This record gives sequence, structure tokens and C-alpha cells, in this order.
Amino acid sequence: MTEPNITIDDLTPPEVANKAIAVGIKKAGLDFWTMFVLALFGGAFIAFGAILATVVGTNGAEFPYGVNALLKGLIFTVGLVLVIVAGAELFTGNNLMLMAVLSKKITTGKMLRNWGVVYLGNLVGSLIIAGIMLLAKEYTFASGALGKTALTIANAKSGLGFGSAIGLGIMCNMLVCLAVWMTFSARTTAGKIAAIILPIASFVTAGFEHSVANMYFIPMGLFIKWFDPEFFSAAGEFGNLTLGNFLLKNLLPVTIGNIIGGALFIGGVYWFTYLRKSK
Repeated sequence: MTEPNITIDDLTPPEVANKAIAVGIKKAGLDFWTMFVLALFGGAFIAFGAILATVVGTNGAEFPYGVNALLKGLIFTVGLVLVIVAGAELFTGNNLMLMAVLSKKITTGKMLRNWGVVYLGNLVGSLIIAGIMLLAKEYTFASGALGKTALTIANAKSGLGFGSAIGLGIMCNMLVCLAVWMTFSARTTAGKIAAIILPIASFVTAGFEHSVANMYFIPMGLFIKWFDPEFFSAAGEFGNLTLGNFLLKNLLPVTIGNIIGGALFIGGVYWFTYLRKSK
């Protein structure tokens, strides 16, 4: 009797490169509604991580800056764990689809279609969660300290310089795509979760910028400003928090940075390393 060929070892980096292409092909082939609904979940799941990070970051002056940042980073990892394990589409992780384009397995148009639909879906999903959180008035918890933290985060992100936001976006999505890359190597749910924790906790701890997370963080601050002006006025001064700053000083440059960091620096470099000779 022939023994079954069972492999329990995780995939090696060259094998991960080939799996990344297979995943890119599958993502490019999704129909619009499947892609969009999974993207709604992607935005919502990352928003869950942002909500928890806001809670953990409240009254953080009791801890040294780095310790508080690390705690926020560790809890934020729940967002990508949900995306990978439960199943969702996330724009930043999908930047790895460039590998399938470079290998001529999908067209640039199909990749951009996925990026566009998923980006929109992530935004809508994030805004839905922000709207629910506004309705729930969770920002009034801890005698309003939670809302002040949310506003402080949103205001700081809205005040970044354009170049700074691009640089922080590059660094962020290098780590996010490395986390996704490593989940491709894992054969178990526990392995996938373990692969996610350190890179994602690292980008949050370092203060890097994630476009999809910011689709929750900044609109949450704007919603408080627009729909509860009394709370907003009492919370402090948040002069950077405007719709224009959100779109032009954060979301646009951070998205550019995320694409450079994830698609070019991770996807492109790994394609060059492992796949360029076999294309």
C-alpha cells in the first residue's frame, strides 16, 4: 500500500510567490457583487481593529508612549485576522496582485478593476461602521474620554504633510503585505494568525498610515464634529479635522504610499526575486 504524500511543512518563499499569483488570479476573477460585498466586510473588519485601538489608546498617558502604542498595535491586529481567516477583500493586501500582472497571468485592467471596486467597498464598509458607532454614542464612554481620543487621532492624521503621509503609507503597506505574504505560507489557521500579529502590530506601533484604517479613524472624528457639535466643542481644538484634509492630505497621499510600499516594494521585488525567470 502506497503511503499518502502529506506535507505539513509551511510553504517556502518561492512557493509562496507562486501561491500569491494563484490568489491574484482568483481575486481578479470575482464577480462585481462578490468582490464588493467582501470589500464591505474588509472595511468593516479593519474598522473593528480601529475601534479597539481607540479604546486601548484612551487615557494612555498612564503608560510610556511606546508601551501604549504597542498595546494599540496588538489589539488592532484583530482587523487583518478577520480579513484573512473569516474572508474579506482588502485593498492594501490586494496590492500583491501586481505579481500576477508581472507574470502575465492577469491583465493590468483586471487588477485595477479589483483595486477600484475593493477600495470603494472598503470605504463604504468603514463609513457604515463609523455611522453605527456614532449612533451607538460609544464616543461618550469614559466620561467622553473615548470621543476625545477619537478626535485627537483623526485630527493628527488630517494634519500630516503630503510627503510625510506618502512615506508613512509606504512603510505601512510594506508590513501589511509582508503579513499577507506570510499567511500564504501557513497551512493552519493558527499559523495564519501568528503570521499577522507581529507585522501589523509593528506598523501601528510605529505610527505608519493605512488608507483603509483611516477610512474609519478620520470619518469617525468628522461624524462627531458634524452630528454632535456640542461634544466636539467641549472636547478641545481640532483645527485640522476637515473633509478636505481627510481626502487630500491623508487619504490620497497615504493611498499612493500604500501602493508603492505594497505593490512595488513587496510584490514587485518578490516577483523579481522568484518569478521573473519563469514568466
